[in-house]
Amino acid sequence: MFRYTAWALLALYLLVVGLAPAALAPVTLAFDGLAAVLAAIPGPVLLLAAVVAWLKHRPAPVKAATA
Repeated sequence: MFRYTAWALLALYLLVVGLAPAALAPVTLAFDGLAAVLAAIPGPVLLLAAVVAWLKHRPAPVKAATA
């Protein structure tokens, strides 16, 4: 039984070690691209865009119930 467990763990290890870097490469590249785009936009422009988005999508004020 130990032999089957050892082979299964070895196979799992080889799958993880062999596939994890290849699977993470697109995610890493996407985050690098996002960082490059954000770095190209000036900070005040990003702040202004955030304020405009917040003003456009802020929750409606809740009116108090009257008796």
